[in-house]
Amino acid sequence: MATTLLPYAPRNSHVLSFPPSLSLVSSYPHSPPPPPFPPFLRATSVSSARRSRSRAAVFSGNWSMALCGTNMSWGMESIKAMRLRGNLSTFLVKPSSAYFGGPSLYALPWRCRKTRFSLLRRALTPVESKSIAESSQAVSVDEELDHVKRFKMSDFKVLDSVSIGLGGRADEVVFEAIVKDPKSPLYNTRVVLRRLISSQAKRRGKRAIQVLKKLVRRKIMYYSYSMQVHGYISSRSSHGLLTLVHGYHGSFSLRHWLQQADWLPTLEATLALDEESVKRVGDDTIGGPAVTRKLRLIRILMRDLLIGVNYLHSHGLAHTELRLENVHVCPVDRHIKVGILGNAVDFYEEGPIISTVDSSLDRRQMMIAFDMRCVGFMMAKMVLRELMDPLIFAKFKSFFAKGNDPSCLREFLLRVLDKSLSSGNCGLQILDRNWGAGWNLLSLLLATKPSRRISCLEALRHPFLCGPRWRVIPSMNIIRWGLGSTAVKITEEYIYGQHQRGRLAHFIELMEMLNPHTKPKNWLELLPGKWRLLYHTGRHIGLTLRQPPIRVLIGNLHLVVSRPSKLSTNVSMTSEISFSALIGRDWPHDKSGVAGHLQVNSVFNLKAGRQLYLKEENSKGYFSLGQSINRDALFQKLANGRWGKAIPYKELPSSLPVATFISDDVELLLNLGRPLNQEVDSAKKVLQEVRTQIPPEMFDLSKLVCGTYVDSRLLVLRGVNGSALLFTRSCEDENSL
Repeated sequence: MATTLLPYAPRNSHVLSFPPSLSLVSSYPHSPPPPPFPPFLRATSVSSARRSRSRAAVFSGNWSMALCGTNMSWGMESIKAMRLRGNLSTFLVKPSSAYFGGPSLYALPWRCRKTRFSLLRRALTPVESKSIAESSQAVSVDEELDHVKRFKMSDFKVLDSVSIGLGGRADEVVFEAIVKDPKSPLYNTRVVLRRLISSQAKRRGKRAIQVLKKLVRRKIMYYSYSMQVHGYISSRSSHGLLTLVHGYHGSFSLRHWLQQADWLPTLEATLALDEESVKRVGDDTIGGPAVTRKLRLIRILMRDLLIGVNYLHSHGLAHTELRLENVHVCPVDRHIKVGILGNAVDFYEEGPIISTVDSSLDRRQMMIAFDMRCVGFMMAKMVLRELMDPLIFAKFKSFFAKGNDPSCLREFLLRVLDKSLSSGNCGLQILDRNWGAGWNLLSLLLATKPSRRISCLEALRHPFLCGPRWRVIPSMNIIRWGLGSTAVKITEEYIYGQHQRGRLAHFIELMEMLNPHTKPKNWLELLPGKWRLLYHTGRHIGLTLRQPPIRVLIGNLHLVVSRPSKLSTNVSMTSEISFSALIGRDWPHDKSGVAGHLQVNSVFNLKAGRQLYLKEENSKGYFSLGQSINRDALFQKLANGRWGKAIPYKELPSSLPVATFISDDVELLLNLGRPLNQEVDSAKKVLQEVRTQIPPEMFDLSKLVCGTYVDSRLLVLRGVNGSALLFTRSCEDENSL
C-alpha cells in the first residue's frame, strides 16, 4: 500500500510536516515505507491564528519519540496525536487534516487499524535549522499582529534624513518616510519606520501593538496622548526583521526641547500659547517674567503628561519607561505623547483570573508608584535644567538611594547647586512659589516608600499644577507645608528687623497649634536624624557692634538625634557647631581664619507633657521676644490672617500637648586648629565667644525642655526661657556632596 502526499490543501485546513531528519515508518505489514517529505513543510492554519498556534508542531532536538494510538484515514480524514509522557517540549493536539492516497484504515480489521509511527533522529544541518526557525518566526509574527495593518516597504518613500529626537536604542534602526500608497488613509503622511533587530526589540514592538487593542477603545484619548502605531512591516526575506510603523510627532523629544538655548520662546511658539490655551491650567494671562512663563509652561506639560499616564493606568497598564527621551510634543494637536508602549506592563500578570486580591492590588500599587517616580524625575529636570548634567543628576538619584527623606530635597539641592539663596536660580524660584508647593509635589512624587506616592489624579489637583484662576482647597498637610516654607524663606533673608522677627514668632506659634504629631511615640519615629538650626527667637549677637578679644565667625549649627534601640524611649542628642576663629586686623576682608568644631552630647528621655499659655493682659509672653504682647490679640491677628482657616480652634487654648525632654549629663568637646590649639588661654577666649553668639540651648542641651512641632521636614524645640529653635532636616551624609 503506497502513500503519497498531495501537493495542495483545501481552505481552512492544516498541512502537517516533519523535518527531513524525521522518517515515518508504518507497522502495517503490506504497506511499503512512504516517500520522503519535502524539506520545509510546516503546520499552518488559514482559519484561525489562535488555533494554529495551538496545533502547530515543530520537531527538533536530540530526541526520538513514538506517536501511539494514531488513527489515519486516506481521504478527508485527520491525524490525531495524544500527548505523550516524557521529556517533550512540543506535542500535537486537536485534529489536523492531511491527505494521502490509498484505502481508508477504517475499512481494515480492528487489529490492523492501529498504526505505530517512529520518529527516527537524524542530525539537522545548520542551513535547515535556520530556515525552519525563520519560517516559524515569520508565521508567528503575522499571527500575533493580525489586528493591525501590515505594510510593504514599497508603500513608503524613505527620506534621506532622520530627526535627532527619534534616536532609538542600539538594536533599532530609525527611518523617516512618507506614505505613497494612494489607497491608504495615511497617504502623503510622514511616519517613522523603526526597524527592530534583536529579539528584545521585536518583543517591544509586538508589545506596543498588543497594547493597542486595549487603548484604542477610547480613540480620542489614544490619539491625543499616545504615540500612534499604524502597523508593521514583516517579510520572510528580511531574516525575521520586524519594522514598526508609528506616527511622527515633531523632530524633538522633550529632552531635546529643554536642551535648546532658546527653548522657552520656541516651545511657547510650538504650543501656540494664547489666552484660550492657558485656561486649561487655570491661567488667563500670557507673557510676564521668565519665572512666570516657565511655571505656566511646566504646568501645561505636566498636566498633559499626567493625563496621558492616568489614561494608561485606567486601562490596567503601567508605562515603566517614562523619560524625557520617550516623550514628544506634537505641534499639530499641542499634546504630550507618552511614547511607544513597548515596555508597558499589565497590572495583573495572569489576566482577570488572579489568585488573591491583595497580591494583585499590591502589584498595581507598585506599578503606579514606579511610574509616578519617573514622572517626578521628569518634573525635576523640567524645572531645574542643571539636572540635565549627568553628574548632578547622579548625585540627585543617590540622594534617594541613600534613604534620605524627600522633604529635605530643597536643603540638598541648595548645596549641590552651590546656591545659598534661591533668588538667583529660576527653577528654585518656581518651586518656592505658592508657599513651596513645588517642593511638596516633588516630595510626594519621589517619596521613598511607594505607598506614600500620590496618583495622577491627586497630582492634577495639587496647588502647584493649578493656576490662579482655579480655587483649590488645600489639605491640612499642604497648609502645614506652606507655613513651614514661608518661615524658612523669611529666615533666609537674614534680616534682624523687628517686623521680620515678629512674623517668624507668629508663624512658629501657628505651626505649634497645627502640630500633627503630639504623642511621644511619633516623636521617637520622626526625631532621629540630622537637623540644621535656621532661627532662634532669643537674642541675636554678632560681630558688628562688639570688640571681642578673639573674633569668631559661626558656621552651621546641627543637632544630631539618634535612638539607641526601638524599644527605648531615650534619645541621644549631639550639638555640632562649626566656626572659624579670625586672627589679625584684616578679618573684615579675610574670613578664612582657624577652623574649629564644638560638640556637645547629652541623653534625653521623652515623655508626654503640656505647653501652657499665659493669658495675662500686659505680661511678658511665655514665648515672647522680650516685649509685652497680648495673647488674645495675637490669636485674633493669626485667625484673621491668611492662615486663619487652618486654625482648628475658635479661641486660644490654655495648653497644647508637647513632648517633654528630661536630660542627663552633658559632655563638651572642643577642637581647634593651629596655632590656637597650642594656647589654653586662646582656647578659653574662643570658647567664650562661641558661647556668646550661639543660642544657649545649643551650648547647654539640658536647657531644652520640650518639643512643640515635628514632621518629616521641620522641628521646633523650646528652651527653659521660652525661646523657640526652628530646625530643618538636613542630609545624613554631607561629605559626599
